[in-house]
Amino acid sequence: MTTKTLRRDFLLGSAAAGLMAAAPSRLGARSLEPASARRAGVWNVRDYGARGDGQQMDTQAIHAAIAACASAGGGTVWFPAGKYLTGAVRLENNTNLHLDAGATILGSQDPKDYPVYPSPWPDGTRQISSLIYGENLTNVSLTGRGVIDGQGRAWWERLWLAHHRRGFPIPPLSEEQQREEIAKIKFGRPRLIRLIGCRNVLIEGLTLTHSPAWTIHPLFCESVTIHGVTILNPVPSPNTDGIDPESSRNVHISDCHIDVGDDCIAIKAGKNAIGRQVGKPCENITITNLTTRHGHGGVSIGSEMSGDVRNVAISNCVFQGTDRGIRIKTKRGRGGIVEGVTASNIVMQDVPEAFYFTMYYGHAGGLNQKEPINAGTPRFRDFHMSNITARGARVAGEVLGLAEMPIQEVTFSNIEIEADKGFFCQNAHHLGFYDVQIETASGPSLSTKRVRDLELDGFRCDRPHAGTPVIELEDTQDVFARGCQAAAGTSVFIEARGKTTSGIILRGNHLDRAAKPVEFTEGASPAALSEK
Repeated sequence: MTTKTLRRDFLLGSAAAGLMAAAPSRLGARSLEPASARRAGVWNVRDYGARGDGQQMDTQAIHAAIAACASAGGGTVWFPAGKYLTGAVRLENNTNLHLDAGATILGSQDPKDYPVYPSPWPDGTRQISSLIYGENLTNVSLTGRGVIDGQGRAWWERLWLAHHRRGFPIPPLSEEQQREEIAKIKFGRPRLIRLIGCRNVLIEGLTLTHSPAWTIHPLFCESVTIHGVTILNPVPSPNTDGIDPESSRNVHISDCHIDVGDDCIAIKAGKNAIGRQVGKPCENITITNLTTRHGHGGVSIGSEMSGDVRNVAISNCVFQGTDRGIRIKTKRGRGGIVEGVTASNIVMQDVPEAFYFTMYYGHAGGLNQKEPINAGTPRFRDFHMSNITARGARVAGEVLGLAEMPIQEVTFSNIEIEADKGFFCQNAHHLGFYDVQIETASGPSLSTKRVRDLELDGFRCDRPHAGTPVIELEDTQDVFARGCQAAAGTSVFIEARGKTTSGIILRGNHLDRAAKPVEFTEGASPAALSEK
């Protein structure tokens, strides 16, 4: 085979990483000698001693191939079909790890095979390395049709032993054996892929499975593309998030399938005072053409968001069986702002809760408790959800702000939800429901408490319940409802409760089929209705 042919078959690069994956399919596992490999820009790990038998540790051989590739100015480190058992693998500049179809990287289950480093956060702690890692690199990529298997079960079992929990069955161990296993997670569990401070990153085509902890974790990175990746971590594997961009910018996630034991995607920006001190936001994030199965959230933001999260666009996704659909979470002490989040064109099936925006993650104080505003007070604002359907939910959604810092500027447009219970909002300002239909098995479709500036346009419920209002307003002020419809059999369309409820304006609605368009209870006065 000529050098020209090798160049044609092995040229790997992309606009995102300066490399393009085009794996060889006809060459034997040892077809390239180092000299010809260098000419072709491809370094075969087998030429550097990797056995690929799943038994011998191939870490040194993999590092030798990466070092040779980097010393030549960059190229592709190629894994032909086989099983490559390894400890931590460190990437270099201008390097592409390419796994052929049939190639599997197996993560060691022994902590000795993973270096321990100071945390990238200035908190004085140390952390175990991830399986694949790199720091302050440019033009790095992981591509191909192969598999990276973290063999995470041993790590999950150690965590369950440490916290006296059970996930999958654990073989009986003596007390001494349990102590030895727990000691192995003194510095945590490896992530599958963690890149710190890197630019121009591409992760494409691979299947990632059985991660000991988070699966893909870009931290302090810029220009990251994650495309066509499948992530499979069995429930209830603990903290096995799919993709967690943290304090990174210009991140593009597309055409991925994620089925994991925690959040499918979780956008983060540091935690509490240290996150605010570092002050690196996670921003300019696009997520599109995503399918999920299981997991705690289809797309989540937080709860570590202290350095700010902004400009997030989620579109064209299907969530099936995740605990929640769009999940944005924080609590007192985090500080920081989450703003500029849109989600559109999403289908949710059997997702217990479609929307969950909470500033009480971990139950930090009660919904009625008001505390002084300080640097640790987080802020949520400017969320816009549109063109979304949810079937088989238990709860339509929740918007839960702090008493001292309400969530602001949230809209829901062209939304249809079928759920056991309706939508509940508390401590929020400037809420809008436009062309929203919420059908419940029982209770109101929408309930609000301590909400100000609520706009309802085209809100409806086609299957009302006898003796139950469609909309329940408690201590809610400045409500403008127009274009709303009451279905036949509606007892009460709006029930106004509480002494502070005021400023309700109804205009251009079709409420004739309701026995009572508006009812005032529990201290609410008919004077709250300003205009019909």
